[in-house]
Amino acid sequence: MIALLCRTSDRGRAGAEGTRELAELLGARIVGSPGESHEGTWEEDLRDGRGCLLEAGGQVDDAFEAGRVPVLLAGECSVAVSTLPVVVRHHPDVRVLWLDAHGDFNTPETTVSGYLGGMCLAGACGLWDTGFGSGLDPARVITHGVRSVDAGERVSLDRCGVYRLEDPAQLAGMEIFVHLDLDVLDPGIFPAAFPAPGGLHPIALRELLGEVAAAASVVGAEVTSSAPSHGRIIADAIAPLLA
Repeated sequence: MIALLCRTSDRGRAGAEGTRELAELLGARIVGSPGESHEGTWEEDLRDGRGCLLEAGGQVDDAFEAGRVPVLLAGECSVAVSTLPVVVRHHPDVRVLWLDAHGDFNTPETTVSGYLGGMCLAGACGLWDTGFGSGLDPARVITHGVRSVDAGERVSLDRCGVYRLEDPAQLAGMEIFVHLDLDVLDPGIFPAAFPAPGGLHPIALRELLGEVAAAASVVGAEVTSSAPSHGRIIADAIAPLLA
């Protein structure tokens, strides 16, 4: 398990601080140090965060090459632009279970915020060129907990055939890579940089992950946006991914 502290498109220090806390609780190896957070455009963050994004993809690649199941902890979702293409290269039949309050399916043409983290899944699916490759078929993405989506983003999600998880039993026999942005939790319980009301309770998340692990073959996971002073809650919630 690797905890990546370097900056990709973090707009504050909470993600890195929460990631460090969670890493120390779980005994993860810590890589990098937090960079200066600021509110940049997606072009600036893609350029300035390139080293950190390369490190994220490289860590996942190294784990697969060594025959390990990669678990990456990171400050926010932008790491997916480099990690998911690596996952697909090693597991061409993989499905990505996208647990997130947001679709992160914007492109340079549809983004309202200009935030790289809100464009990362679309980039990994090849809807725009991130410079880190793509290869993920949107029809192999299964979302759960997504409840904050921009208008243009919704059109793309529907057009590309991204699924919604109705029952973990539908994952039976599949290879699954879990992307978990912890803003999928209810912001009344767990603080988020971009809060969206109506999320999961941590107990419900743990139960869901347990059902997923029982039904499918989990080939790896990335966990992002852990909040400071909430590490023990998250360590318990994600325990089924680490069993």
